[in-house]
Amino acid sequence: MSTSTFNPELWMIQALELAQTSLEKSEVPVGCLFIYNDVVIARGHNTVNKFKNATRHAELNCIDQVVEQFSKDATNVFHDTIVVVTVEPCIMCADILLSLNVKCVYYGCANDRFGGSSTVYDVKQHYLNPCNIVGGVCEEKALDKLRNFYKGVNVNSPMTSLKRKKIAKLQAENG
Repeated sequence: MSTSTFNPELWMIQALELAQTSLEKSEVPVGCLFIYNDVVIARGHNTVNKFKNATRHAELNCIDQVVEQFSKDATNVFHDTIVVVTVEPCIMCADILLSLNVKCVYYGCANDRFGGSSTVYDVKQHYLNPCNIVGGVCEEKALDKLRNFYKGVNVNSPMTSLKRKKIAKLQAENG
């Protein structure tokens, strides 16, 4: 599979559906696909709140699936895998994807808080031959998912005075 003929927008639609699943489960709405030889070999979304584990990002959930499915061949599979994720991988995920030497990463919108491609920190600077990381794929649709999440109240976050005010405002708006 050549990345020059690869159409990330078509795959991003599926990743956005996974992000919607995250949103419906009160998780930060990030969806991810791992594509190997034009076949989706892993699908993931954030499960941080579900497992109360800050490392359960969509990308890491996909990595676990590939390792389980391909076992000893996983290293070779990663080298020919294209990653499509709705939000720029955080610094941790970007570093792991680069360490695995994936073929390419496409993402939707920038991650202004934790972006590891260039928004907050450019992890690629630590690698001799890093893969391409391309942003802006269906950017507005990915941003809309994040906006919808941050408009609401994260039921899994601690109750702070700011959260109480937000709940009161939402209740007043909704009557």
